Amino acid sequence: MSAFHRVPSETLRAEPWANGAGTTTVLASGPDHDTWRWRLSIARIEHDAAFSALPGVQRQLAALDAPLALAFGEHHERQALRLAVIRFDGADAPHARLTDGPTRAFNLMLRDGAEGELIARPLNGAMVLPPSSGAHWFLYLLAGQAELRSGGESLQVMQDEAVWIEASGTLRIEGGGEVVLARIED
Repeated sequence: MSAFHRVPSETLRAEPWANGAGTTTVLASGPDHDTWRWRLSIARIEHDAAFSALPGVQRQLAALDAPLALAFGEHHERQALRLAVIRFDGADAPHARLTDGPTRAFNLMLRDGAEGELIARPLNGAMVLPPSSGAHWFLYLLAGQAELRSGGESLQVMQDEAVWIEASGTLRIEGGGEVVLARIED
């Protein structure tokens, strides 16, 4: 069984937000598309818009192209700096305000007790992820190129490619660019 599984780009399709204010490309969801406990997606935000209310969903979001401001009610605004992960309750449905032009936002959504973590960061050289029993890793290469290595396997990854990582040992990611990683617990 291979440690690396590319997500074929031809299987990805944009779909409208629940409130119709934007579009999202779902990268993966599980255990299945309709009754997911976790979901990974990239939302395209081209103008100021309200997010859909998602009661019972915990969200983690990273702005990919430009920062944005998320207004939670009239008096509470959080800055979503580029590649910084912010967490919030999906029921709060913030209003997104573009601060420096259109952007995309990588989303990790969790419900029904699912656990996970979103990491977005520059990749300069190598990073090592220790073995993680019961966790699955998902990698999206935002920019640049990288090589994934685990055990005797390796995989070259280019910009805008997504990969599931099922490595039983230490995972080494080498390259240059920007990477988004999601760790999802079983």
